[in-house]
Order: sequence, then C-alpha cells, then structure tokens
Amino acid sequence: MRTRSRELCRLAMTVLQPGFEGTDPPDWLRRALADGLGGAVLFTRNLADAAQTGELVAGMRAENPGVVVAVDEEGGAITRLEARTGSSWPGNLALGVADDVRATGRVARQIGRMLGAADITLDYAPVVDVNADPRNPVIGVRSFGSDPERVRRHTVAWIEGLQGAGVAACAKHFPGHGDTVTDSHLALPEVRASREVLERRDLPPFRAAIKAGVRAIMCGHLLVPTLDRSPVTMSRAVLTGLLRDELGFAGLAVTDAIEMRAVAALHTAEEITVRALAAGADAICVGVSSPGGESVYALRDAIVSAVREGRLPEGRLTEAAGRVLELARWYADQAPARAAAARDVDEGVGLKTATAALRVIGTPSRPVLKVAPLVVEMSAQPSQAVGRATPVSFGSAIAEIMPGTLLEEIGEGDDLPDLTDVRRPVVLVVRDATRHEWIQRALARALEVRPDAVVVETGVPGTPAGAVYLATHGNSTASARAAARLLTAIRPQDPA
Repeated sequence: MRTRSRELCRLAMTVLQPGFEGTDPPDWLRRALADGLGGAVLFTRNLADAAQTGELVAGMRAENPGVVVAVDEEGGAITRLEARTGSSWPGNLALGVADDVRATGRVARQIGRMLGAADITLDYAPVVDVNADPRNPVIGVRSFGSDPERVRRHTVAWIEGLQGAGVAACAKHFPGHGDTVTDSHLALPEVRASREVLERRDLPPFRAAIKAGVRAIMCGHLLVPTLDRSPVTMSRAVLTGLLRDELGFAGLAVTDAIEMRAVAALHTAEEITVRALAAGADAICVGVSSPGGESVYALRDAIVSAVREGRLPEGRLTEAAGRVLELARWYADQAPARAAAARDVDEGVGLKTATAALRVIGTPSRPVLKVAPLVVEMSAQPSQAVGRATPVSFGSAIAEIMPGTLLEEIGEGDDLPDLTDVRRPVVLVVRDATRHEWIQRALARALEVRPDAVVVETGVPGTPAGAVYLATHGNSTASARAAARLLTAIRPQDPA
C-alpha cells in the first residue's frame, strides 16, 4: 500500500507545470523536482540574461534531468527571454502579412535556437487562433491573421521551424480563441459559433498542426456552447471527444494557467486540476505558486485523493503522466537537432521579415523624417499575456537613428503635448486604436493641430489617418526598428 501511495504521488507530481519566484530554483522547487515534478514554466521574473537562464535550467535539471521546462516565447509582443530588450523577431500578425512561409520557418528556427541554447524543452507557441474579431483584446497581433488558410500555412511553417531546431512546439488556444471580445485572464470568454463555423474557420490550423507533428496543444479557457456547456479546460467532450477521438491528437494536452479568472472564478485550483485531468488534459499549467510551494503539493494531494475517491481514474492519470514523460524523451532525442540549430545563426531574419510586413498608406517623400521628430506614443494598458510594452519602442528606435528626437507618452486622460512647432515633424504612435475610444479621440485632436503628422499603428490596423499611415502589424523591437528605418530611409541592411 505504501508503494502504491508513493507511485500515485509521483504520477500526480509528473502532470504539474508550476511557475515560481526568483532567478534561482527555490528550495521547494528542488525538492518537488526530486519528488518527480514533471514540469515548470519560466516567466520574465525568472530570467535576467542568457547565462543566468542557462544556469537556472541546469539547476532544475540537476534535480530532475527529464523535467519539461516550458516558456511563452511567441516572438513579437510576447517574449520572456528577450523581455528586457524586446523581441528580435516580429510576431505572428507581421509574419502573416509578409506571407512568406519560409521566413516564418526561419524566424521560428531562430527562436528554437535561442530556447535550445538555454535547454528549454517546450515553447507555449505558436498561437494558431484565427483572429475573427478585430476587437479581440488578448489575441490580436498574436494571430497570423483572420484568414484560416493563411493561419494554417504559417502554423505549419512555425511548428516545423521550431521543432526542427529540437524544441517542442505547443499550438494554442484549442479549439480557437479568435472570435471573442473577452480576455480569459479576466473572465470566461464565450465563442458563439456553430459547429460548421468552427470546422471551417477555427479547427483547420489545429488539424494542420497535428498533421505537422506538433508535440503539444494548449486548450483555451473558453466556453463553446456548440461543443459543450462546460469550459473547454474541463470538458471531456472537447479534450477527449474532439481533440483525441476526432482530430487524432496523440501528444501532450496542456491547460492554460489555471489561476486565470476565466476558470478560477468557477472553482478552486484543486478542483480545476482534477476536472481538467479527468476531461483529458495531461499537464496542468500553474503560473503562480505559493512562496514555499505548498500550493503545488496541495494540487498533488488533490489529484491523489481524486484517484482514491474514484473521481479520477488511475488509468487516466497514468496516461497523462506518460505523455509528459514521452515529451521529455522526445526532447532528449533531439539533441543533434539542437546542435545543428546552434550553428545556424540568421541574425538578419527578424528585421528583414518585420520590414516585409510594413504597410504604408499615403504618398510619402523619402525620407519621411528629415529632422528629429516629436514622437507621441498613446499607450493603453497591455493585456496580462503581453505584460509591459517592448523596451525598444518606435520612439526609442527613431532616437537611435536621429539624436534629438523628443519622446512623449500619454495614457488615458492625459493632455497632448504642445504640437505647434511646425519645424519639428510629429509622429503619433498608437496600438489597437480601433479598440480604444480614448486613443481615437486623442488621435483626432492631435491631427486637428498637425494634419501633416505621421501615424504609426503597432497593433491591428484600423482606419488610416494622418498624412502618412504606417502599419507595423506588431509591437516588437524588430518591428519598431524596421518602421524607424523606413521613415528615415535607412535600408534594413544599413547600420543605424
């Protein structure tokens, strides 16, 4: 009996992927890894630079060599390893607009090269949601676009690029988070689409990802009534009936972070964990853990109790743990691929692809900016998925090229700076203006004063405005520098 209890505890630990605080593995994490903890997820708070990241992961692997180390590294606005500098690569919308699948594969391979160098197992990317509603507050530029076929093509290229570099990809957010206007970090989004629409619009990228051999799929915290009245995370009809039985996925099914309000408002973390595993999830992502790791052990105990009470079949837990271990074995077997990717350095692909995604409306003279401008950035609070804005904004990218550039940032309720000095060009930088009425109002007031202003949209484009309207289709260091070079007539290959 004691042996069976230990085995159940170890199986329960295997399916957990918690986050933690600090840039070194805390004592509780080391203990949990020795107890069989199967995974852990890294966030910006854990990562300082490449050397420290490597040391952190090595410390974790010293306790459990097969631990599945995961991270959100989508490129574009969502970066963890480059959070302090901004991503070197454009995000998905820019890749979709450029529509060069070879470039998408190259970008993903470079991300894989970076993750492989840190010995990270699993990238919670790519986002393969079709962004069907431009008001979507959490997907937006993280999607390859609104055309299912384009999303499908780039999904395959991204997965093949990343996994070809020896790092596992994770397609998300099943069965599709694009047709929502609710952020699942804050509430439970509902996708009110028919099964026919889901089949035509949302499921093709996931079908393509499975066919391409994606190693993991993350379910979204969504309510899709046409599939089930339970949230997807806890729906056997979706995670087993649709994902496994119909689509034929045999890899790792992982939840989104269970502390997100979409599900945390409905049940305790322990109950969500048990229900998700029973529904067909294999790994439970826990973004926030208690300082001493007590919450992780509480989840373990809840899983063990559910097995003993008959709420969670032991065979289902064994299957889930087996898929975690299988992913770890796959990663170990990819060492030659990671070694090859480490030698395949393509530093220019980020800026080159970001440049290809730029779209200009208007007939600007070249260069558009002949003297250092006043750059006014109208910044809305980013979603929790994004976190803080990229450190290299458009304004700072211009300042790198044109010393003397003035930078102003305004938020909702702030007054505009003085725009009346006509000797200095004005650049108005917005993100997702169509989703924020205050940005639209501020932009209109600014253009009344300076109709000659350049408008740079770094999110999902809306109605063009200004004398020149430049859409970058993403908010990354690569996209900011590409836009700055275009407006100052510096070619992508030229030094700043």
